Amino acid sequence: MERLQKIMAQAGVASRRKSEELIQAGKVKVNGKVVKELGVKVSSSDKIEVNEIQIEREEPVYFLLYKPRGVISSVNDDKGRKVVTDFFQAYKERVYPVGRLDYDTSGLILLTNDGEFANLLMHPSREIEKVYVAKIKGIPTKENLKKLEKGIRLEDGKTAPAKVKMLSFDKKKQTTIVELTIHEGRNRQVRRMFEAIGHEVVKLKRERYGMLTLGGLKAGEARELTPHEVKQMRVLALESSSKNS
Repeated sequence: MERLQKIMAQAGVASRRKSEELIQAGKVKVNGKVVKELGVKVSSSDKIEVNEIQIEREEPVYFLLYKPRGVISSVNDDKGRKVVTDFFQAYKERVYPVGRLDYDTSGLILLTNDGEFANLLMHPSREIEKVYVAKIKGIPTKENLKKLEKGIRLEDGKTAPAKVKMLSFDKKKQTTIVELTIHEGRNRQVRRMFEAIGHEVVKLKRERYGMLTLGGLKAGEARELTPHEVKQMRVLALESSSKNS
């Protein structure tokens, strides 16, 4: 037996808080009866309707995908381009991405059908580390890398402090490989951060999200998270939030 709002969140209806609002507003029925109390628990056999539409309940699944470049972080694309859910057509569960990676960025992205889990990880208050490896044009100075570490001003505000490590550089080709660790999730943030110090990103890959890594996967390959990994990510999200509250 689980609380009604938790089941609704897991089914992707809305966040748990929004689900509670729907219940209190009388928009939810259990076995044909309107429920307005938040403490109600339901079982797998109970019929749940939200705004007169029965919700589809699935077992929660959690996947880690090595997204290739040239794939959209979405469930569909109006231009007919390949999307991350195309890699999961063999599964009966309908999954969707947790956050996004740019079209030209490869690397680690999570997919799930557990709306509560996705909302927990994506909430703006979370400070879960994301590690990227970027190949950039030119060789940055220590001073410019320090700017990234301290936080750099972009058009949508100053970034939080980042961790920066120069991995290698090629004087002949005038390119550098840099590891950048951030916890924010702004649109094209890593590329914009490097552009702000005068270096264009040629190639970008996300190698770690929290304690999760690509772990030998090849581009286009995926694996299920273990129950322990799911629990670890939940704990990590909650801990990162409590630090800021």
